[in-house]
Amino acid sequence: MRGIILALAGVLVVVLGVWIFLVVGSMPSADPPTPPLPAPAEGSQPDQAAPSADVASADALPNVHADPAWVERTSQSTGIPVRALQAYATAHLIVQIEQPDCGLSWNTLAGIGLIETAHGSHGGAVLGVDGRPEPPIRGPALDGNGVAAISDTDGGVWDGDTVWDRAVGPMQFIPDTWSRWGVDADGDGRADPNQIDDAALAAGRYLCASGEMRSVDGWRGAVFSYNHLDTYVDAVADAANRYATPTA
Repeated sequence: MRGIILALAGVLVVVLGVWIFLVVGSMPSADPPTPPLPAPAEGSQPDQAAPSADVASADALPNVHADPAWVERTSQSTGIPVRALQAYATAHLIVQIEQPDCGLSWNTLAGIGLIETAHGSHGGAVLGVDGRPEPPIRGPALDGNGVAAISDTDGGVWDGDTVWDRAVGPMQFIPDTWSRWGVDADGDGRADPNQIDDAALAAGRYLCASGEMRSVDGWRGAVFSYNHLDTYVDAVADAANRYATPTA
């Protein structure tokens, strides 16, 4: 998909297959300063839990999981819900093994999760223990009425709409984009954009497809590829930096 659809007083943006819920208090002044590269603070890297037996499959993911004690401790210090943080941290660990040169960090995924849907709570949704928001989170119909016009690509399987596409789930993937990036990270046999483990890992891989995220330019380029809007990149950077250096 090409272009940016921007509707102020909320700011709703559709770019490159991802629907963005971005709440803007006031527009930044011209030429805002570039936020620093988000990077976890010393000691804030997610610990890995002791792995269970590997799944015997050619398509099996690295069998790693964020340590529950780290998740609980970091959730308390950052305010990120435990279930959401578990997904972001485990996606970090998996991508770190798959693409060690990328430099993706959990707090970047958390920053995106906050801006997208407030960690799966947009519109009063509650993120369940299964990693699915209830009620499900759907963007408005992309029918060309103030938004992009994207005809149905999934037969309504994910978004419940057989006429137009709608963004889906805690990381707000449009069905056509999900068809290319979807992954079954929770091991239930289905790649589901409504499920936060699946969505967080897909988002991490999506970001790393742009290249390394260890430099300021590389990091900003990756997040910009997720949504072609500098104010969005700045908002994610701000959130990611706050998550990297929480107050105890």
